[in-house]
Amino acid sequence: MSRASKLTLAATGLGTAGIIYFVHWAQEQEKVSMHKAVEQDVEKQRIRRERQAEFEMQRALEEEYRKLQKVSPSVDETSGGQTHQGQKS
Repeated sequence: MSRASKLTLAATGLGTAGIIYFVHWAQEQEKVSMHKAVEQDVEKQRIRRERQAEFEMQRALEEEYRKLQKVSPSVDETSGGQTHQGQKS
């Protein structure tokens, strides 16, 4: 083999190895980022469930309070959102 063909073969081999390494590295990075996205989704779902549970608890407390005491409409609700001078607030 000539010197030029040996250099071409070596360069091609190194280029191929570099490409294979880069593709493997890119796949690993994508896998890590996808895993982080899944963890973020799980955390968002956990927060949403906690907020929903807190909302349900507040709703139950409100119902209990409504049973225990009479709640009358506020002044704003009875006047249709207008002030005592007849102007919109």
